[in-house]
Amino acid sequence: MATAAQCSIWYYMSPTLHLHRRHGLLPQPQAARRGRWPRLQVAAVAGGARTDESIKSATDAEFFQLSDTRPIMLFDGVCNLCNGGVRFVREHDPNRSIRYIPLQSESGRKLLQRSGRSPDDISSVVLVEKDRTYIKSEAVLRIMEYLNLPFPQLAIFLKFVPLFLRDFAYDNVANNRYTVFGRSETEACEIL
Repeated sequence: MATAAQCSIWYYMSPTLHLHRRHGLLPQPQAARRGRWPRLQVAAVAGGARTDESIKSATDAEFFQLSDTRPIMLFDGVCNLCNGGVRFVREHDPNRSIRYIPLQSESGRKLLQRSGRSPDDISSVVLVEKDRTYIKSEAVLRIMEYLNLPFPQLAIFLKFVPLFLRDFAYDNVANNRYTVFGRSETEACEIL
């Protein structure tokens, strides 16, 4: 008795194969099936774009109203380095041109999702403006542009350093921030 594999090989080598394909009795060859995938992917991307737009419009209504369109700095609320960074920014931002929200808060999670990041991702500082989001070293440089002199000029100078080098340095500090600077004992954000 022939095995199933031998039967299928015999069937695909038979002279009636083309008749079965023509009448829909066999699955289409791989090349014919590939034509359907791009449409499915486009539909998935279009559905994702609609979801992103609805998240953006919902967060715009909540966080970027006509009365307050200032950018929002998202930071790790239990990291001592991050809390110190927020204190530093507040001291050098007399116009209060930046708002602050911890990444662990519900608002922070919404803004992370709006930015196309995982709501549980607390690995980076994020600056959310109405029309754009900055992460890692780009966020730090953009925040520096809102501060008093000499920080905007320093940000311009640091932009000449290639992004991959800036992000490499940023990642090394961010990955070791709890080890070097510690965590807040209260497990809650000190700055609101």
